[in-house]
Amino acid sequence: MNIYDSAQGRRSAILQKVREDSSVNVSQLSKQFGVSEVTIRKDLKILKERKLLVRVHGGAIMSVKANKDESEERNINFKSLVNSREKQAIGRAAAAHINEGDTILIDSGTTALEVARNLDAFQDLTIITNSVNAMQEALKYKRFKVILLGGTVRESSNSTVGPLAESNLKLFYCDKLFLGVDSFSVDAGLSTPSVEEASTNQVMISRAREVIAVFDSSKVNKRAFAYITSADKINTVITDIHLPASIKSQLKSLKINVELVGA
Repeated sequence: MNIYDSAQGRRSAILQKVREDSSVNVSQLSKQFGVSEVTIRKDLKILKERKLLVRVHGGAIMSVKANKDESEERNINFKSLVNSREKQAIGRAAAAHINEGDTILIDSGTTALEVARNLDAFQDLTIITNSVNAMQEALKYKRFKVILLGGTVRESSNSTVGPLAESNLKLFYCDKLFLGVDSFSVDAGLSTPSVEEASTNQVMISRAREVIAVFDSSKVNKRAFAYITSADKINTVITDIHLPASIKSQLKSLKINVELVGA
């Protein structure tokens, strides 16, 4: 199936094009994706309602929020639509690392959320998360023990952070942490725009026996405002096949397992 056959995939591609070109044209998008202009206008209307772009006559332009520097935070709705097929594939691959009976920790990243959507094969898991979205996904299975960390709710990521979340985390030992990141660099480590998220992530890492970083390759060779940890504190990296070969070699030299998946 072509990525553009689904509305989600098409809207993700439209957002990517807006980011790259700063503006898009309805007629051109209709020809590119092989759908009617009515369908494209509906796509743009939905993206506008989510405050991910601004509608103009004949097309759309990037919203102020979506046009921020990489060091600034984007809304979770925007993040979930960017590289969505890659994130789904990464989530499926990451779930294969889970064993029956595991206690797993899922952070608030949109790629980590895909792990929670791929737990059908399991009957007995304990899932701890600071993500409201991941909690809701985990509850759908109706058979897992699900623990949502308390704390201050961040609207942009729909997650809980702060001293209360970190205090709760210290009550648990976890088998595996699935950690999504905004920015990843072999030299600069893992980082995020939010100081509160970074602090909570640091405590998560300290409570997990195995740390599995899940992110698409667009996050590589970037650095955000708040430092989380160095690359060598990660046990496994799961990302897409577009990861540069040089980065893969550097990670392997640090004894980090690297798994590349295709969308």
